[in-house]
Amino acid sequence: MKKLITQLGIYSVLILISLEILVRIFYLGEDKPTRFVDGKSVEKWVPNQEGYSVTGNRNQNFIRYNINSSGFNSYQEFIPTEQGIEVALVGDSFIEGFHQPYKISIGRKIEQRLNDRVKVFEYGYAGYDMADQLHLIKAYEEDFGLIDRIYIKLMFSNDLTRGEYFIEESRLNLESPVNKLLKKSKLLVYFSEIGALNPARNLVRDIMAVAKGGNAKEQPEKDEKEVGRAHEIYLENFKNLVALYGYNKQKTVLLMDQSTTPQLFLDYLDTNGFEYIDFGADLNASKRKTTLVYDRHWNNHGRDLVAEIIVKDLKANLLDTAP
Repeated sequence: MKKLITQLGIYSVLILISLEILVRIFYLGEDKPTRFVDGKSVEKWVPNQEGYSVTGNRNQNFIRYNINSSGFNSYQEFIPTEQGIEVALVGDSFIEGFHQPYKISIGRKIEQRLNDRVKVFEYGYAGYDMADQLHLIKAYEEDFGLIDRIYIKLMFSNDLTRGEYFIEESRLNLESPVNKLLKKSKLLVYFSEIGALNPARNLVRDIMAVAKGGNAKEQPEKDEKEVGRAHEIYLENFKNLVALYGYNKQKTVLLMDQSTTPQLFLDYLDTNGFEYIDFGADLNASKRKTTLVYDRHWNNHGRDLVAEIIVKDLKANLLDTAP
């Protein structure tokens, strides 16, 4: 029996080593860039990193990223000037673009459609919400003061859950010494990306919830009254964020899917002079698929449509009036 257990242990180690080697050979585990908080309390990527973003359970999306000196994924540096025409895209992972080669990002598509008459700076970072985004613009107000038009991607149900900016420790905990050590194993990274570790994580979460006197079962869906109350809270959070960090209505545009945005919020924007454009109508009407096979991020066609929507807005509101 002792010999059997010893042999099982040895074979298990050999199998894990073999799997680790295979994952590295076929590059199934991605190179996770490192996060940090800069001197202005803005969370972003450590500047000047390169690597590969791998998504899908069979290396379905193998994309090189390039973190510039500003800490964002882009083919160019962000150097706003008084002479040129510059545009900023501010948002979460949809703007960050780890699912698309950075040389053909949404920003680059816009530039090419406008024959490089504009420069587009993409301030995208996975997990950013409205608090992160307005804090970023406030923290770098000198740069954004030079930028001629600012587009902020907003998803009402996700991006307005707080009314004040604070550093998200849960994201920074991914840079803890323990997590950094675990990330040295590409096999663990791969298992994490494809969801193989989710059952164990859920079990630990449920045990902790029960230990704290909570309920491990999923919460029931909210009824209509609770949803309405949540919408009111999100609207108040938006008002508070604008009051705290400022908002230039003359050059800032919200990018939203109007079909998933409550009328309460749309009415407030209309009444108070907040400009917004809807990308949802074109994406939802497309006969071709606009998202990736394995998650909801925009594919190349979806990004083409979003880029074209922004180009139309720039032509109507900025370029036609530019000297």
